[in-house]
Amino acid sequence: MSGYDPKAALHRYLQTARDALLWKLDGLSEYDVRRPLTPTGTNLLGLVKHVAGCEIGYFGVVFGRPFPEEFRWLSEGAELNDDMWATAEESRADIVGLYRRVWEHSDATIGSLSLESSGLVPHWPESRRDVTLHQILVHMIAETHRHAGHADIVRELIDGTAGMQQGNDNLATHDPAWWAGYRTKLEKTARESST
Repeated sequence: MSGYDPKAALHRYLQTARDALLWKLDGLSEYDVRRPLTPTGTNLLGLVKHVAGCEIGYFGVVFGRPFPEEFRWLSEGAELNDDMWATAEESRADIVGLYRRVWEHSDATIGSLSLESSGLVPHWPESRRDVTLHQILVHMIAETHRHAGHADIVRELIDGTAGMQQGNDNLATHDPAWWAGYRTKLEKTARESST
């Protein structure tokens, strides 16, 4: 295939996931972006903070290119799940601004290294610690899309907004009445199947 650039394609998939994750915050109140909507506390702003922290590690530390800022929630003494929620002192603008600064840092790493460039993931088992940029790009695409999917469900629970991104929700085109009927059909089938 002439002109195909695998690194550019992987980078595009990563950016699509990043954009989808941030879109889930649009138009919501400060309360709604922080609300824990699952028994494990999943919330939109926490997902963004977590993915920012992942990129700091995987595109920074792993390749000897540490992010220039330090955060208590990424240190060894951090409480469990400190990266999964925003404190009262951390505004939406703080977290989104951080994520965008992280993108710049990560993108500089991606741009300056080849897919075969080697790195070391200190917290992975010794047998898998040695990695390439290609592996880390695939890992972060999966990680970011996974959490964008979580964010999609959380956002739908908040106000019914669903889909991948504005202008391309990636859902069947139906009105709310159709979706209500569809959900009712699924609920009926689930109940009938369990008897």
